[in-house]
Amino acid sequence: MNLLYYGDNLDILRQHVQDASVDLIYLDPPFNSKRDYNLIFKTPKGNASEAQVTAFEDSWRWGEQAEREYTELLACPNPDVAELLQALRRFLKTSDMMAYLAMMANRLVELHRVLKPTGSLYLHCDPTASHYLKIILDTVFGPENFRNEIIWKRTTTHSDAKRWSPVSDTILFVTKSTSFAWNPQHAGHDPGYSIASTATMTMMGEDCTRWTI
Repeated sequence: MNLLYYGDNLDILRQHVQDASVDLIYLDPPFNSKRDYNLIFKTPKGNASEAQVTAFEDSWRWGEQAEREYTELLACPNPDVAELLQALRRFLKTSDMMAYLAMMANRLVELHRVLKPTGSLYLHCDPTASHYLKIILDTVFGPENFRNEIIWKRTTTHSDAKRWSPVSDTILFVTKSTSFAWNPQHAGHDPGYSIASTATMTMMGEDCTRWTI
């Protein structure tokens, strides 16, 4: 424990993480957004500098690695995974999306292996691939172990030409089994909600008094 690994997470999972040894997984993978994310350096005074390097390229292409990972999935111990990936390939061909899904499916298979029977996995994604990832999760973990789709609002609404504004991401919550650990989370109500609830209860009280008379 208390170790930080650097490298391809698929290799790290296979070489260093034992079966059924992980309680909780939060997965914030690439979104296949077709964007390059740059690391911007700052001047000694703290101001942004023109110097920058590409920190991460969030775009996928079908190539040697995608073909290799797809082939590995065909030999997966879970035959349903192999069947699903073959169906997806017939539909998506060797597209960028298929390369992305092969990468994700291979890692989800390994994450299922390392998760304890009482463990949970949260997969953070966006609408570009969330529907495909949900199907892969159902195949790897079993549809009966899907718990919820959590919609996370990441910004306030704004005007986008000829479309609804993309202001939320999706977090897919699945478990290894039905005997998963669950710790209820409690937090105070939003002030606006508390005020509205108080006003509603007051109105209900007035209505009840009027009807009683």
